[in-house]
Amino acid sequence: MPERPPIRPAALLFLLAVPWSVQTFVGARPPGFVFAWGLINVDPLSVTFIWNFLFRYTMGLPDYILAWPLSVGCYLCALASALAGHLFDREDPRVTAGLLAAAGVAQLTLARGFSFQPGRTAWPLGTAACWLVALWVYALDR
Repeated sequence: MPERPPIRPAALLFLLAVPWSVQTFVGARPPGFVFAWGLINVDPLSVTFIWNFLFRYTMGLPDYILAWPLSVGCYLCALASALAGHLFDREDPRVTAGLLAAAGVAQLTLARGFSFQPGRTAWPLGTAACWLVALWVYALDR
């Protein structure tokens, strides 16, 4: 079996470092950051991990916020697909790219929901990052 460079799994792991949504507010309030693994608020500095969000803080939240764990689920399946491709040569790049595209759509839904709140804008960086990696992963296979 030929040696495969770990480019695809590394590209997907890079998405953990990218804020998937950046929340900006009118006035001097600092931004908030939504990552695949959790939320970071700057003022005051705090971190909420996704498992706390899912199992402790979901009561009474609007439905659009559920797009965040949905996008993370799609992302984790894409990562599993890329890792299976690297370790066992069992990847269909269309599945990996499709899952990343779905994660990007879910993040766009989250950003759209946040942006309807007065004085707040959400920038869907995760959508762009997921779609760019999906395009690169799919185009790499051709």
